[in-house]
Formats: sequence, structure tokens, C-alpha cells
Amino acid sequence: MKTGNWPIRSKLVALVVMPIAALLVLWIFSTSLVVGPALKLLTAQTLFEDVGRPGERLVAELQRERRLSVVYLASRAGLPELRAQRVRTDDAVVDFRRRLADEDLRDAADDLLEGRLDQLVTGLEALPAGRAAIDQQTMDRAGALGLYSGIVAVAFGAFNATATLPDEGINRQVRALTALGQARELLGQADALLAGAITGGGYASGEHAQLVQIIGSQKFLTASAVAELPAEDRAAYQRLTEADAFVQLRSMQETLVGADGRGVPKVDVPLWQASYDTVQQQLREFELGEAQGVADRTMPVAVGILVRLAATGLLGLVAVVGSVVVALRVGRSLVHRLTGLRTVAFELAEQRLPAVVARLRQGAEVDLAREAPPLEYGSDEIGQVAHAFSAVQSTAVRSAIDEATLRRGLNEVFLNIARRSQTLLHRQLALLDRMEHRVEDPDELADLFRVDHLATRMRRHAEDLVILAGAAPGRGWRNPVPMIDVIRGAVSEIEDYARVDVASVQDAATAGRAVGDVIHLLAELIENAAVFSPPETQVRVSGELVPNGYAVEITDRGLGMSAEALTAANQRLAEPPDFDPANTARLGLFVVARLGARHGVKVQLRPSAYGGITAVVLIPTGLVVPTPDTGEPVDGGPTPVVGAQVARIGPTGRPAGRLSRLSTVPRQRSARSGRGRSAPTPLRPAPAGTGVEGGPSAVPADPPIGPDGLPRRIRQRSMSPKLLAPVDPEPSREPATRTPEQTRAAMSALQAGTARGRQDSGA
Repeated sequence: MKTGNWPIRSKLVALVVMPIAALLVLWIFSTSLVVGPALKLLTAQTLFEDVGRPGERLVAELQRERRLSVVYLASRAGLPELRAQRVRTDDAVVDFRRRLADEDLRDAADDLLEGRLDQLVTGLEALPAGRAAIDQQTMDRAGALGLYSGIVAVAFGAFNATATLPDEGINRQVRALTALGQARELLGQADALLAGAITGGGYASGEHAQLVQIIGSQKFLTASAVAELPAEDRAAYQRLTEADAFVQLRSMQETLVGADGRGVPKVDVPLWQASYDTVQQQLREFELGEAQGVADRTMPVAVGILVRLAATGLLGLVAVVGSVVVALRVGRSLVHRLTGLRTVAFELAEQRLPAVVARLRQGAEVDLAREAPPLEYGSDEIGQVAHAFSAVQSTAVRSAIDEATLRRGLNEVFLNIARRSQTLLHRQLALLDRMEHRVEDPDELADLFRVDHLATRMRRHAEDLVILAGAAPGRGWRNPVPMIDVIRGAVSEIEDYARVDVASVQDAATAGRAVGDVIHLLAELIENAAVFSPPETQVRVSGELVPNGYAVEITDRGLGMSAEALTAANQRLAEPPDFDPANTARLGLFVVARLGARHGVKVQLRPSAYGGITAVVLIPTGLVVPTPDTGEPVDGGPTPVVGAQVARIGPTGRPAGRLSRLSTVPRQRSARSGRGRSAPTPLRPAPAGTGVEGGPSAVPADPPIGPDGLPRRIRQRSMSPKLLAPVDPEPSREPATRTPEQTRAAMSALQAGTARGRQDSGA
């Protein structure tokens, strides 16, 4: 039986129940051992009343009928007296059988006594057949003597079977009285034999020898029985046998034994009869009196046994009840204390310690004494375990505090490094912006744009450190930004921006508070798609309104992910884990998950139809607003889009610094520069308060056209007014003042004209 997984309550119950059950069984067994003998003693009176008295009467009547039957067989006379005796014998048989049917007697009798009584009943059933043989003179005197003597012997066997009481002294006395009765029965057999010989005129063959044997057995049995009697009873018997009748009977017995056995026995018949009747009557009364005394003495013995039994049983019951009470109290105390200790352990492991860790990660202060109070469970082994667990609990909470402090310090390091890097990158981007405005060589300008993209990407990585530190990035917008500009901003923050194909983007805008984080989130996913797909393939980005918000799909044509990896990635995106410095293989997914959880943006990865991965970004309805009227199309189709700068609006309403640059889609190799792809020309800042620094594709309304059919670039035309060098204006081509709407329209026309010119020239 495996008990290792049993609850402590079951173990204690098993530990207590088994000894108590054994003690209870032992108590019941010992009680039953004493109760049985006591009840047996109490039934001694029943045995005497239902077996002793009616049986003794039956034996006396059988002895008289035996003598008369022998006399009848010897003389053929005395039949009326015999028949009268048979009636008295039958009455005694009926009374005896009635007593045997009593339920009390059957309950009091054991198996031995029941067997002897059944034998006696069987012998009595043979009595009518013997009587018929006597009446028909087909049975001799010896047969008649044997018939009745056999029934009487069975009766004395039944009497002897009553000597099974638990008191050995009483049993010895019962057996002695039974032996006296058997001696008296031998005296009756001698009387019957002698009566037959006297009536028949002499001994039959062997009768004298039988008489001598009977008298000898009677004397021996009497002496043995008297020796077993108690001293008082033995003295009473001695006084009884000193009477004249006993003396005369013993004298005549000696005369009969000493005779030669021929002829009529030489004995005074009237004297024999008188002495015999007196001796039989006195012996019978002595036996009945002694039997009654034995029955009376069993009652106090039984009561004494029952009193001792009651005392012993009560003490045993008190011991059992006391054991049960002590076991229950001790077991309940142990179970209560152990259960309390287990509850405290589970509460610490499953509730308190995680809650402490969660509060520490949120920056809350934790009181060690309050969160890890000492456990008081006494000074025994359980108390010592509780004290040890208190120490473990304090150590665990202290370790959690130290870990939180270390994590907080690490986050501060990340945040400090990120802020420093951001400051330097902002200065670098500002410097690059000024350089781009001054450079005229397209090759150098393209290189500056590449450096600009790298700096923008480095700024995003610096923001990753801010996000990992649990802080919010510094970029923010006050007004909604069109979704096409958000996607362009994300594309401009990756190195391989030329591989990104912005497909149809449905008209919508993102709330200003989430623009920076959405741009960062999309940039991480777009860069991931570009890195994990072949360099000759494109990454397709599209967006559309859905019932639950706005969905942006980013599809690559890479090798994809296994089902297990995809499930793990989606699990991490759905439930962003705490940042673990030991697990840096998927920092991009961690950043995406953190940004999505901040604004309720759901990101899910799924296999694409091209064998790669499709990242579905669902921007919730609360962050999707109608597109502000910008005057530009939102279709991100094959038409090249000239980049623009997205500015963060400061508290004064003016641009507070460029945070991202919107790039173009790839275009063909330029014959002038000789490079694979060229970067777009930067634009002038838009007026303050628009949220976008320079509208996309702003060119003059009527750009000059060169001999090759392409728009001709005018030096320093797109630079900030503060950076412009003195040039001679061309009044006929460039107006002195221009509204922002005119500038945006001009840039759009420049973009369209550039695209048409390249298509016409086949470049």
C-alpha cells in the first residue's frame, strides 16, 4: 500500500485508528471471555431446575420400575404394582421432556450437554419396546436389569455434563455429587438383583458374581466421590452414614458378598428393604440438598465475576475513550498546525511573493517585516519547521527586493544609455539635415540619406532600450497622422527600405498619442520581415479598415516558421512577458509586445501564401480617426513617393525636432549617379502645428523642364530659408512668396513629373 501521497489527516487517522481499533477489539475480546463464564454461572440455577431435579426424579422412577420389573419376571406376579409404577415413570418422562423444550435450557446448555440429553431422549424412546418384552416374558431378569440400568447411566452422563462451569471448585463438587448418585444407582441395581433372586428362589447363573461386583463398585465409587466433596459436605456425609440404617445395610452387603451364591440369599428381607429404602431416601435428599447449595453458591460467584467484569470493562472503556480523545485532540492539533503551515506556504508561493514581485516591478516600496512576518507554531518540530520556513520566506522576499532593485538599476542604466544615445542621435540627425540642404552632388546626397537612415535606425534601437527599461519613448504627436504617413515613417526607419512595397493603404489616420509607438512597432515588424527573407524579394505592406479597427498586414517571402515557433511567438505577443536579460534572442518581439500592450494593439503572426510570414497588426478603433485633409492620395501603389520628415510638435506649437524620415520606394538605377538606387530630396519644413514637417511630394506648380524631358533641379530650392545662400532669384519662374498649399502642390507635381519622365526615357 502506497501511503506517500496520502494527506496528513489520513495518515494521522490511520496512525491513530489502528491502535485504538486493536485496543477496542482486545477489550471486547477480554470482556467476552469474562462475560461468557459469568453468564454460564448464572445459568447453573437453570440447569439445576430444568435438568437436575426432573432428571433425578426420572432416575428414581426408573429405579423403582426396574425393581418391580425384575420381581415380575422372577415370580410372574405383581403386575398391577408394575403398571402403576410405569404410569408414574411416564409422568416423570413427560415432565422431563417438557423441561428440555425450554428455550432457557437450550440457551444455557452447551454442545456436550445437548448431546447427552439427546442420548437420554433416545434411550427413553426405547423404553416402551422393553416394557412389551417384559410383559410378554421374552426378556429375562438380566435383560430387564440392563435395560433400565442403561437408561439411568445415560441420565447420569447428562448430569455429569453440567459440570462445565467456569469455577473449578463448583465443577469438582458437581462431579462428586454425580458420583454419589451413580453409587446410589449401583445400590439400586444390587437391590433389584437381590429382589429377583429372593423372589425367584435363588441366584440365576452369574447373578451372585454380578452382585458382588456391583457392591464393590458402589463402595469404591462412594469413597472416591466423598473424597472430592468440600470438607463441610464430607463431614455431613460421614455423619449421615453413621446412622443405623447405613450400618445395617453395609453389614448385610458384607454377608451377601461372603455367601457362596447357592440357593436363596441368606438375608433378612424386611430389614434389607427397610434399611435400603431409608438409605436411598437419605442419600437422595443429601444429593438434592448439596446440588441446591451448589446452585445457590454459583449466584454470588457469578455476581462477583460480573462486578469485576464491570469494573474491568469500565476501566477498559475509559482507556479506549481516553485514547480516542487524546488521539483526536493531538491529531487535530497536528493537522491544524500542519494545514496552517501548508496554507501559509501556498499563500506565499502563489499569492504574496508574486504580488510582492509585481509591486516591486511597478516601482512600489515593500516592507520586509510586513510582507514576511515570522510564523509562530510553537517550539516543537513543527515550530522549528515554521521558523525555518520564516527564514526561507524572509530570504525569498529579500531576494525579490534585491532582484527588483537590481532590475530597477539595470532599467535606469538602459534608460540613461538610451537617453544619451537619443540626444546624440537627435543632434546627428539635425546635422545630417543641414548637410543634406547644403549638398548638391546627387551621389553625396544619396550617401547622406543612407547615413540618415542608419541614424534613424539607431534612434529606434535607442528607443528599444527605453521600452526595455519600462519608460515611454520621447517621440509624440499632438494631432492625428494619416496611416500612409505612419507606414512611410516605419519604412524610413529600416535599413533595407528600398525592398518595401507599400501597397494599397485605405484612408484613415492614427491618434497622435499612439503615432510614435505604432511607427516603432511597424518598423520592428517590417525590419524583421526584411531581414528574414531573401534580399531579392520584397516585403509587402498594406492597410485597410476592419470592423474592429485598422489592420496592417506585413508579408514577407522568407522560409517561414515552424508551428511550435509560431505558437510561441504569438503567445509572447499576446501576453508580453517580463524582460529577461538572459533571453535576448527575440528582443524585437518583446518590444512589439510591449508597444502593443501599451495601446491595445494586437499583433498576430500567421503563415503567408508565399511561404513566409504575414504579421497582422490590428490597431483598435479607439486609435483610428478620420484622415485629416492633406490633399494627397493614400494609395501606396507603384508610384514612387518622395520622402518627407515627420516632426514632433513641441509645447509652443513649432517642430521640436525630426523623429523619422519617410523614404521612397525603390526606383531604377540613375544614369547620372551610377548607383543602384538614389535617395529622395529632402523637403522644407511645414508650418508649425501641422504635425508633419513638409507635406509629402511638395514641388513648385510649374517646375522647369530640361532638354531630356525631366524636371530640372534648382539649387538650394528645398532648403530651409535660414540655410539658403544668397542667390539671384528668377522672378519669372520662382515667386517671392508661396503658401504651404502651393508648396505641397508643387512637390506633388515634381514627383509625378519625375515618374513620367523616367517612364518615357526608359530609365
